[in-house]
Formats: sequence, C-alpha cells, structure tokens
Amino acid sequence: MWSFKYWRRRRILAGSAVSQEEWKQAEESLPLLEGLTDDERRRLREWATLFLHEKSLESVQGLVLDSEAARRIALQACLPILNLDFDWLRGWASVIIYPDAFVVDHEEMDSAGVVHRIREARSGESWDRGPLIISSTDVDAGRRRDGYNVILHEVAHKLDALNGVADGFPPLHGDMPREAWTRAFTRAFEDINQKLDAGHETPLDPYAAETPEEFFAVATEAFFEIPEVLAGAYPDVFEQLARFYRVWPLKMP
Repeated sequence: MWSFKYWRRRRILAGSAVSQEEWKQAEESLPLLEGLTDDERRRLREWATLFLHEKSLESVQGLVLDSEAARRIALQACLPILNLDFDWLRGWASVIIYPDAFVVDHEEMDSAGVVHRIREARSGESWDRGPLIISSTDVDAGRRRDGYNVILHEVAHKLDALNGVADGFPPLHGDMPREAWTRAFTRAFEDINQKLDAGHETPLDPYAAETPEEFFAVATEAFFEIPEVLAGAYPDVFEQLARFYRVWPLKMP
C-alpha cells in the first residue's frame, strides 16, 4: 500500500550525495559497528541518511564539524533504532555540538527542602522536546568500545521520553510485559546502589545509580558497546534491552 511517509523517505535516500565509500570510511572508525551484517549496515546507512536530512547538526563556540564527523554522529545516533523505525527519533529537530564539556546551571533540593543552585560540566544533555546536546571531545571518546558513548546515552533519554517523561521506562512493544521490565531494572538499580554504598566496584558506570532514567541510559551504552559485561552482570536487563531494541549483540547460553 502506498504511503506518503515511505515515498518521501525513498526520495530522500535517492537524493543523498553521500557515497558508499564515504559511509564505509565513517563506519570503519566506529568499533561498535563491527559485526553488523551487510543488510544491517545498509539499513543503518538509510537511517543515518534520514537523520542527516531531518536533524540540524549545529556546532557552537567555534567548533568546525566536518562531513565525516557528522556521519559518525548520525550512525551512532541511529544504532539504537537499527531494527525499529526512524519514527522513534521523532519529536526533536537538532543536535548541538560543543567543542568540549559545557557548563549548565540547575537547581537541586536537599533533604531539608533547601534549593541549591549548582553549576556543573556535562558531556551531554537531552532536553524534553528540545535538542540533543553533546560534547565533541566525548563523541571522539566514544570511538573506543569501552562502554562509554555520549550519543547512545542521550539518544536513550530521547527514546525513554517518548511516553511523556524520561523515567527509565520507555514505551515498550506489545509483546513485552511491563512487569518483567520493572522487575529486571528495579533489581539491577538496587544492586548497583548497594554496591556503591558498600564501597564495591560496579559492573556499569556508577552514574547508572543516580536515577532509573540514568540507569537505562548507561545500560543502553553497555548493551551496544560491551554487551558481554552487561549480560554477565545483569542478564535480565540485557534480555529486556534485547527485546526492546530488537537486537541480540551476542549469543546467550
């Protein structure tokens, strides 16, 4: 059946000036794309092409963003939706790229009810119905397959917020029981906090212990970058993410 949306997508893809060799060069600089099949690479390039057409990549503070860097950002941003649909990236229009960590002001209330103004440096941020903000330095750091990837982290927040609020509970597919998701993530979130409280090392970045939404974002980074670590530490979380992203980055026993 004819669809304007899919007709428009095919027009955008047909009009793309990026060669297959240019896509290949960008992909080869990203270790987390190793292991993708030819069909998966083709689909990822299509999503990335739509991303570069639909999203405005805006560099600030004198940063010059070249075409290959833009392609690397697009490929990483689209990896979580590889087996979903481009519509999962709806609701926002731009990516703002700083040269390095950027400073933000925000307010926090302590246990006594006193509000404190805090200034802190961040490598990425995702605004509700607003831009995705990242640091170029941290984007480059994400080219190492070490479990840290600011683009995957911030895109996870965007997916999480599709049901209205980023709370660690994104809109699940119809075949995913809510109870199984809640049980897996609650246990893992409690476990990583208990490890921190006891002074033990954590299998994931300790930032995952901040809030449920940060746990989901950090777990997403691990799922795509170091899946064996996530599967070993929190197999139920790994399974839920595999069902959500419809990707199996490694074979489970």
